Amino acid sequence: MNKEQKKNYITEITNQFENSKAVMVTHYQGLTMPQLDELRSKMREHGIVFKITKNRITKLALEKTKCKDLSNLFNGPTAVAFGEDAIMSARILSKFAKDNENLKLIGGMMENEVLDQAGVMNVANLPTLDEARSNIVGILNASASKLVSILLARSEKMSNLQPENSEKQPKD
Repeated sequence: MNKEQKKNYITEITNQFENSKAVMVTHYQGLTMPQLDELRSKMREHGIVFKITKNRITKLALEKTKCKDLSNLFNGPTAVAFGEDAIMSARILSKFAKDNENLKLIGGMMENEVLDQAGVMNVANLPTLDEARSNIVGILNASASKLVSILLARSEKMSNLQPENSEKQPKD
């Protein structure tokens, strides 16, 4: 890589670190090119960029970004996932890592919070925003239907009681 290519790489990767809400760092040693292509295509479907990095140059780029705390993760064969949705990035990577033991999740960053390996796995188990919304709607619908059924049952009981009570009262 000549100086101009290095300068362009640093500018490009700095922009990706600075503009991404979710950054996940992995080790990919032992993955074949077809496996990497498969992972990239799964990530691309969700708007996530999966990029193999050059560690020394990436560390230089990190110094100028909000992700500078991640520089200690860049040792060995490192690849980074850049995206807007930390949950989806972590899910795809953790699922792929379960199927391919050569992919190792080593850390990441969600918004401004640094995540270790356990943190990335915890994020992977969170529901996505759409799933959380559907759960809330389901809870609200269930509560509303329960309330309606209680009110209807109550009114049915009341209507059943009134004729009996009116017959038992003495007439003047």
